[in-house]
Amino acid sequence: MAAPMAALAARGLPCAVRAAPPSRRAVLLMTGCARCSGSALSHILGLPSQTPSPALGRHPPPVATSREKQARLVRGRPDQPPEPKVLRIAIIGAPNAGKSTLSNQLLGRKVFPVSKKVHTTRCKAHGVVTHEDTQLIILDTPGLTSPMKAKRHRLEAAMLTDPWDSMKRADLVLVLVDVSDHWTRNSLSLEVLKCLAQFPHIPSVLVLNKVDLLKKKFILLGLINELTEGIVNGKKLKVGSELECNSSSPAKTVLKVAPTSPPENRAQESPCQLETNKAQEGSSLDNSSHVKASESSLVTEAQGQKPYRYGDLKNRKGWPHFRDIFMLAALNGEEVDTLKQYLLMQAKPGPWEFHSRVLTSQSPHEICDNIIREKILEYLPLEVPYGVTQVTELWEEGPSGELVIVKNLVVPRKSHKLMLIGRRGAVISRIAQEAGQDLMNVFLCDIRLKLKVEVKS
Repeated sequence: MAAPMAALAARGLPCAVRAAPPSRRAVLLMTGCARCSGSALSHILGLPSQTPSPALGRHPPPVATSREKQARLVRGRPDQPPEPKVLRIAIIGAPNAGKSTLSNQLLGRKVFPVSKKVHTTRCKAHGVVTHEDTQLIILDTPGLTSPMKAKRHRLEAAMLTDPWDSMKRADLVLVLVDVSDHWTRNSLSLEVLKCLAQFPHIPSVLVLNKVDLLKKKFILLGLINELTEGIVNGKKLKVGSELECNSSSPAKTVLKVAPTSPPENRAQESPCQLETNKAQEGSSLDNSSHVKASESSLVTEAQGQKPYRYGDLKNRKGWPHFRDIFMLAALNGEEVDTLKQYLLMQAKPGPWEFHSRVLTSQSPHEICDNIIREKILEYLPLEVPYGVTQVTELWEEGPSGELVIVKNLVVPRKSHKLMLIGRRGAVISRIAQEAGQDLMNVFLCDIRLKLKVEVKS
């Protein structure tokens, strides 16, 4: 079977892959490891841990294969429970921090594209997690980038505005940091800081991702101190104390809260020392409180909050207003259920936005395009994948109930066509096979995916 497929692809003819039906293949559930629950801050503060509910790992609904049916579900009236709760979550961070991977793990199905190359996610999309009476709306956004970098990579204007639009609608923001990247992990990017400073009233949570790639776990101590400026949820952290080096779980890293002087003892301190302590300790992050993290920062209030000045942010490395910290490995799902349980607990009473059978706001065609583009990004070098355009030639149900998809991949140069097809059709065959398997997991039906390659005339 492989030889005829390769021969067809080499001539630019359709290359097809038939994915195994769900009945003969276990449905992949991307759920987190639940052996240790509670956020990193819970361990920092010594709070008791709780075991996530096993119901978090139940089967999520598939995406409809028909554009019309999916649109009806997305726009239809939600099936409201008696006392609904909802939480809108914006996930922001630098490009390639793992935002889409984490979104997919929380959803339980892969509906957002994931690639090692930056700017895989090109526009915002909603993911929906419905658990009992609670609905989590995940606002997966492109990586925060500067206008200069957007111009250099010829990115869409939406990639600059979508993260900000998502923040406007969010009830909670997750700031994702790739701790395996030693070039960027020691500080939040200026774009992330701008986003947080523009919306200081929105609770924010720091999520350290890819901790499984760190051989020396004690590095996390310094990272937490730098990224939070030593303050989490209004409490000053003492870094460099006890650390459980024997633990393989990232959430078992232990920090201690630094002891603070009682009010009656502060009168004995010198004015200079007292002012220094005030600047370092911070205060509660309730909406009625004031927060002062350093002399260069502005005091923010719940009502009429003022954004930080650009000069203040430019000299900052961290954000002292995080309410919690999580350490996880989104790719293999470690501690993702812990974060999911936390998010469910943060939901507030309010009407659902989507029907419980909705998994994503994307159309099936958008999901298909994104998954194919993910594979092209994975297997083509440098800037070549960004010039590939997809044209849907056929999308229909086959005689046996399978979904038949025919895609035409249009490239700007003949050299790009040769790279995309590969020697004896190896590359295009692999893309079709892997994309077909992913689509089967999204739609839960048999998939026949045919890919053709043409040079733009």
